[in-house]
Amino acid sequence: MAYAIELRNITKQFPGVLANDNITLKVEENTVHSILGENGSGKSTLMNVLFGLHKADQGEIYINGQKAVIHNPEDAYRYGVGMVHQHFMLVEQMTALENIILGKEVGNFFIDKEQSYKEVSALVEKYGFQLDLNEKVANLSIGMKQRVEILKTLYRGADTVILDEPSAVLTPQEVLELFDMIRSLKEKGKTIIFITHKLNEIMEVADTITVIRRGKVITSIDKNSTNTEKLANAMVGRDVTIIQSVEQEIQGDVVLEVNALPLLSHTNKTVSFSIRAGEIFGVAGVEGNGQLQLEESIVGLIKSSENQVMFHQQDIGQLNPASRKKLGIGYIPSDRFKRAILPDFSVLENILLGFQDSEPFVKNGVIQEKELYKYSNELIEKFDIRLPNASVPIKTLSGGNQQKVVVARETSRHPKLVVACQPTRGLDVGAIEFIHETLLKLRDEGKAILLISAELTEVMNLSDRIGVMFEGEFQDILTRDAFDQEHIGNLMAGNKKVGESS
Repeated sequence: MAYAIELRNITKQFPGVLANDNITLKVEENTVHSILGENGSGKSTLMNVLFGLHKADQGEIYINGQKAVIHNPEDAYRYGVGMVHQHFMLVEQMTALENIILGKEVGNFFIDKEQSYKEVSALVEKYGFQLDLNEKVANLSIGMKQRVEILKTLYRGADTVILDEPSAVLTPQEVLELFDMIRSLKEKGKTIIFITHKLNEIMEVADTITVIRRGKVITSIDKNSTNTEKLANAMVGRDVTIIQSVEQEIQGDVVLEVNALPLLSHTNKTVSFSIRAGEIFGVAGVEGNGQLQLEESIVGLIKSSENQVMFHQQDIGQLNPASRKKLGIGYIPSDRFKRAILPDFSVLENILLGFQDSEPFVKNGVIQEKELYKYSNELIEKFDIRLPNASVPIKTLSGGNQQKVVVARETSRHPKLVVACQPTRGLDVGAIEFIHETLLKLRDEGKAILLISAELTEVMNLSDRIGVMFEGEFQDILTRDAFDQEHIGNLMAGNKKVGESS
């Protein structure tokens, strides 16, 4: 049988890391084949070999039964293989159409925009993508930008489309739309390779699933012959527990108090709530309803008016982030690349971030390397951060291990409040389990936790109370005995407004 894609004995090694260890993968034509694995398992590296971004140290690639020699992405496209990366490669100030045709323009001396529009419009109509080709990419939602990337691959003639962690940056609604697009591509004869670590997504759209763990193929199996528990075990090599909080009476002192805080500029609505020591207060809602502004207001990226943000009865509304950190506020940002790490700096230096003027790590302006190495190695062991050594750039770590560095740094200096925003976004089940355990342990130690997450199950599993946000205000604040997914979903959509219940 000739497969659409066949990788034979692919091995790829980087300094100190065997990313792909003699991997063989067979992808049937006109199917959705999912590659499942933890962050850092080697699944993206394998697809980068197929797409020509990496050269395998050994092994062969066959496409439609014929041996293929792929040195770069241009070669891959000649063989009908396209790839959509997790982080989009678009020119923001160009239109959707201009991005799609970029590098493959039609016309002799000038770009034939009319012909280009005609060809791309035919693709949009064929696959039912519903995209305004004349809109600037900067004005598009994340989901629409992803459609532009997929159309780029189709415009270049891809028969096999690789989607690398395609849902990592999408809202729940956009994920459903992505699944519809994948089904449409399959119905029109395309082959999809879907890289992910999210078990529920695999069971939704995949036909066949290959699990990779630490560079090796663990199993390849038909979706109908497995379940999420078996897949999770194959991913991490052990049974994975769904971490859940238990209902308890919160009696600690009020740590954070927010009073009539405005979040969105186009409305006069505000939020008011408090968090006690030993409590996780979750914020649920569709992204874009004020969660980012709440995050920024609590940690000091946005200043607030008198008495709007109180920390242990102290007005901190005008304090900067560094001052709030010194008072005891730990911060796990929603975007670790923008606000939590310096990618080119070492893991050691990233652990020091925010504490670079603090003893015992710095004395008289001089970094005490012995103390810093000792402390860093303790955190690496405690938080199971997988890396060759603490001196490697943090950008070389998997997403899960980068996030563990951030969580370790922000929770190990005895904070009184931890602001945890999208703490498990883009992480695999093993890393999610670890971070959930960490947050509940902090809660049990008497810390106050503000948990802001777009993952409703995460908020419901961990929180003692949930504020459901819509258009810059809480539709309701629910205690644990009132948690109901359907009811919270309605509140997230702005339906069924009721009074505050706490």
